[in-house]
Amino acid sequence: MGLFSFIKDAGAKIFGGKTSAEKAAEAAAAELRVEEAANQLEETIGDLQLQVEGLNVHINGDMATVSGAAYDQATKEKVVLVVGNSSGIATVDDQMTVENPEPEAQFHTVASGDTLGKIAKKFYGNAMKYPVIFEANKPMLKDPDLIYPGQMLRIPHLDA
Repeated sequence: MGLFSFIKDAGAKIFGGKTSAEKAAEAAAAELRVEEAANQLEETIGDLQLQVEGLNVHINGDMATVSGAAYDQATKEKVVLVVGNSSGIATVDDQMTVENPEPEAQFHTVASGDTLGKIAKKFYGNAMKYPVIFEANKPMLKDPDLIYPGQMLRIPHLDA
């Protein structure tokens, strides 16, 4: 007998697969969905009144790249959190600059059973400092009791 060569895409329909034209159309649609997701993130950042001049969000797979000039460090960190805490995003490449530099905050990934009080106790030694963390994560957080496992939060430095 021997080995026979076939045009792979010619028979794909028989097996319920897709032709190369259908695959190309799906790839184009997926690219459009990614672009729409990036645009929605940019819109959400604007709706949250986070001031970033020249904001650009680019998504490639599960990684998002964010660029632009943030008003201050807190704004920059909040933008990273908005993007990173979005479904489908595993990594954020922060390419933003800051117009008014200040100390960087720490970050904490919420674990099951965490509360803002427990997190404040861990970072500040005082559970009653939880409002500092809540305020640092506004407007993404609307209620101090509504945090979820896997969510990343800003933990700002306390003023002396």
